[in-house]
Amino acid sequence: MLLTMAASVLVTLTVADRFIVIGGEGAARAAASESSGSYGLTENELRKLNTVLGLIETKYFREVDRAKVLDGAANGMMEALGDPYSVYMQKDVAKQFSETIEGSFTGIGAGVQLKDGKVTVESAIKGSPAERAGVQPNDVLVSVNGEKLAGLPLNDAVAKIRGPKGSKVKLVIQRAGMAKPLQLTIVRDDIDYETVYAHLRDDGIGVIEIRQFSLNTGERFAEELDKLEKQHMKGLVIDVRGNPGGVLPVVVSVAQPFVPKGEPIVQVEDKSGHREKTVSNGPGKKYPVAVLINKGSASASEVLAGALKEEAHAVLVGETSFGKGTVQVSYDKQLGDGSLVKMTIAKWLTPLGNWVHEKGLKPDVAVQPPDYYTAARMSKTKTLTPDTIDEETKSLQIMLAGLGYKVDRKDGFYSAATASGVKAFQQKEGLPVTGNADKATAEKLEERIIAKIRDENGDTQMRKAVEVLGAKLGIAK
Repeated sequence: MLLTMAASVLVTLTVADRFIVIGGEGAARAAASESSGSYGLTENELRKLNTVLGLIETKYFREVDRAKVLDGAANGMMEALGDPYSVYMQKDVAKQFSETIEGSFTGIGAGVQLKDGKVTVESAIKGSPAERAGVQPNDVLVSVNGEKLAGLPLNDAVAKIRGPKGSKVKLVIQRAGMAKPLQLTIVRDDIDYETVYAHLRDDGIGVIEIRQFSLNTGERFAEELDKLEKQHMKGLVIDVRGNPGGVLPVVVSVAQPFVPKGEPIVQVEDKSGHREKTVSNGPGKKYPVAVLINKGSASASEVLAGALKEEAHAVLVGETSFGKGTVQVSYDKQLGDGSLVKMTIAKWLTPLGNWVHEKGLKPDVAVQPPDYYTAARMSKTKTLTPDTIDEETKSLQIMLAGLGYKVDRKDGFYSAATASGVKAFQQKEGLPVTGNADKATAEKLEERIIAKIRDENGDTQMRKAVEVLGAKLGIAK
């Protein structure tokens, strides 16, 4: 679910019902159960549900909202599947889901699912409020504005996080390896963003970053690729780090130019074991390609990385990807009231038949990001002082070290060396030199560390990808 918080699960590989046929007439067999056999409620089952509804309406001690009860029944059926990617969405949530597929929505910009009954982050979209606040994959959302999320259906949890642009949402987050929960305040914003960014480096290597596979991403990717090739690009880095996925036909269109004609891009396997291959009509490329992945690269991002690795000789650089190997179809017309069911109908496999679900794709060249990439952001609600122990001091120390200031430890104890580092930073930034990390110091520190993360020259994973391509091209470094 996208944290508009709306109700998208772009970390899933979404296929709208009108897009299900992606590889010829046979591809629809992935949803074969729609077109054969006898389905629906038997008379006894229908009688049972009607009886329960009748008892609620006539015997329950309060007045009830009939529509809410029926929505609850539909939601309960989907939850009974035990699949975090199969969900029922009420009308307003379904509308926002459609907007996320189109690449425009309002919120904090992160994907979540119910995992072991907990609202768990899958990925924060690059450049989103959630990403800027330091939200990471596998973070567990404990509460929103003081309201606990445990035990709530995903739609209800999402509803508590949604809100208008400019409004604030206070999240309490439990992160593995941290003794105390994190408290983050995030300002909701429009996530109406360009999904494709591209540029040509001075060394002739092109970089295309794909932040999400929305409906227009295929066209935008083709435009940017054409521009780079007309500038005589020598090699290409495709960056899908933090990309939570998107629409299946779109990622197929992105992969097409790189996978030679007649070779598979992806396989879809239905519950009967039948596999349908989507085959490329593309020419293939002669220049080398590297794909940047990390633990936030999910679903459609993994389809692209797997196809390019196995059929286009691309090199995967970075971290093991998220590991999401199922396909969802969204059904809205069938319900007729604006609500929507998004349901897993198949699993997808790489061209060679590998299933990445809950395993992820392993990089050919593993490169971990610096520790300041994943340091928890400071709450800025308190001033950190010497001779104290605090989880936020650990983040402070990691960020100071990342910016080149001397610290003697990164364990959360505010040592004299930490205070000296803070003073040096404050002096350089024109802040009052106190040695205490107050709100102004924390804000400026995070501003500088985010700028460093955004700087391609300081991006260790990008540098390695460029180095790999340079070696293939014979470019001396």
